[in-house]
Amino acid sequence: MSGANLQEILDQSGNAVELLRNSQIGAYIYPVVPAEFTNWRREQRAWREAAVLYDQTHHMVNLFIKGPDALRLISTTGINSVANFPVNMAKQFVPTTPYGHVIGDGILFHESENDFVFVGRAPVTNWLLFQAERGGFDVEVTKDDRSPSRPYGHAVTRQYWRLQIQGPNAWKVIEKVNGGPVEQLRFFRMDELNVAGERVRTLRHGMAGAPGLELWGPYATYEKVRNAIIEAGREFGLEPAGARAYSSNTLESGWIPSPLPAIYSGDELRPYREWLGADSYEATNALAGSYVSQNIEDYYLNPWELGYGSFVKFDHDFYGRDALEKVDPAAQRKKVTLAWNAEDVARIMASILDTESEGYQFFDIPNANYGSSNYDTILDEDGATVGLSLFTGYSANERRALSLATVDPGIEIGRELRVVWGEPDGGSGKVTVEPHRQTEVRVIVSPVPYSVTARLEYHHGWRTSAGTR
Repeated sequence: MSGANLQEILDQSGNAVELLRNSQIGAYIYPVVPAEFTNWRREQRAWREAAVLYDQTHHMVNLFIKGPDALRLISTTGINSVANFPVNMAKQFVPTTPYGHVIGDGILFHESENDFVFVGRAPVTNWLLFQAERGGFDVEVTKDDRSPSRPYGHAVTRQYWRLQIQGPNAWKVIEKVNGGPVEQLRFFRMDELNVAGERVRTLRHGMAGAPGLELWGPYATYEKVRNAIIEAGREFGLEPAGARAYSSNTLESGWIPSPLPAIYSGDELRPYREWLGADSYEATNALAGSYVSQNIEDYYLNPWELGYGSFVKFDHDFYGRDALEKVDPAAQRKKVTLAWNAEDVARIMASILDTESEGYQFFDIPNANYGSSNYDTILDEDGATVGLSLFTGYSANERRALSLATVDPGIEIGRELRVVWGEPDGGSGKVTVEPHRQTEVRVIVSPVPYSVTARLEYHHGWRTSAGTR
């Protein structure tokens, strides 16, 4: 496609679904950070048994938003309330389109008065940039883009480094690094910490279920701070997590990372599509999986379907409010974990050794997704579609293949369903897909988060379907 922007590409293609299903972008890459430091199974076990150091420096965008209208921009674009959003607090920020569908999500940090930083993937970043430019907001917005997927030896720099210390021994590592006790603030509250003579910012977090911290500071101090944390963590079993393990942690903790941004249709969004470049994430996004509809809107998801229903607050005007006010939350699909049948998964994996047939779509581990946005059909015992499986992989802690899904409201925990694995008609034209045949996998509907530790110890509302923030 030779269009100058996303809208022109869509006009030329004639069908958004076929365009995205045959994207040539390749596999989604977590850049710069090595795939493994030891091995991904050991690194996965570290966040359950000891401590882990996640390196989030390179795969997300930092968007700096400053000015008198910064909070108004955030309020206008997000479903979240900002009635209680003081300095030194963060929120999981979820914007929706005027039609009430989710564009994406990420973490929004309130660093100082009229000074915010959004950290996340491209879809939300692009939406905020567009609104800041076109919406008449008195703000200054600066984009610190994610590191190149393939730097090919070229130097990589960011404005911030960003690390997380997580796991049951995380606080012991944190206090040793700090040189003394550290107060366990309320969830998603911010403070500062001493690391190797540097004063760095912190966010109280808990990606592994136990109390932990996210830390960030100037990129020039990255190596110094990282080395100090690793050294301090040795006696507590801290492991640095490579990109393979990091990308799979969400299977246990319950966050669905990459729903399709719901921006490919609708007259109100046409100016946005004309603003998005031909090389944008949205224009090159790879749509994958067994679920295929010729209507792109069938891939759109609302906040309740992704577990964000508790974030929807009608105490402010925002894009999508009118549409969401008409939604009956009780009638919406709900987020769950699916535990995949071991025999069925083994059969899929064994098919790579089948010399007599094409076999099944490759099931990579620990992250089995083969597109940027993954949609697999979930069937009930009668063959009816009852949901969508949206993120799939393997947990060495649970010794199970798992996926995160959204299912019809009447589907109960413990019920057996089936996921269709692989794409129809031998597969699409994506470069991550080889000719294959489809198969069905038995799955058990399970809680989210799947990890017992995470379910019991997470702040309600963070990667769960309950709570408010």
